[in-house]
Amino acid sequence: MRSRFWIAATLLAASGLAARANEGPTPLVEGDDPSQFELVAIGPDTIKIVDGEISISGHPDGYFATKKSYRNYRLTFDWRYERPEGLASDAQFRGNSGLLIHIARPHKVWPRCVEVQLMNADAGHIFAIGGANFEGRKDAAAQRAAIKAVGEWNHEEVTCRDGAISCEINGSLVDKGTGAMPDHGPIGWQSEGWKIRFRNLLIRELD
Repeated sequence: MRSRFWIAATLLAASGLAARANEGPTPLVEGDDPSQFELVAIGPDTIKIVDGEISISGHPDGYFATKKSYRNYRLTFDWRYERPEGLASDAQFRGNSGLLIHIARPHKVWPRCVEVQLMNADAGHIFAIGGANFEGRKDAAAQRAAIKAVGEWNHEEVTCRDGAISCEINGSLVDKGTGAMPDHGPIGWQSEGWKIRFRNLLIRELD
């Protein structure tokens, strides 16, 4: 009887794991109301949401963040800057933003967290800010090859697991490392001086 129970329990656990593995990612944007996010030092004049696409004016400095805290997950999203009229060279572009992960409360500008850089010239670089910790290593050659021309959409994938973080841009691994502390918290996107758009914000929590 005990062996039958053990087999049944094992099969049930395995089916549960398989079901979770087959679950798709969860959208982080529902509707057009900015109040679904924590708005830190920004308001309705800074953030607009239309059909799941988020537009950030860049002023003032601040960020929008998930109200839920996350630890182990795979986050994907697309981003692009508005290309200035008459921009002769992408190397001259100073567009800036950032993905803030493992944000430690209270929210403030800028919080204790790990940042995945979205400054166009250094996108994908991972580093700690505000007294947080992280040890990463950027592949500068992969980074240069991965980032598309200013004004085009870039696809980003960030994976966090037990303090390890990696970032891929357009399918290329740009940076990875370990030792993140904090190792969990809300996720935010910066308003930092330039118009930027985000779309297809999806998250898959990992066991």
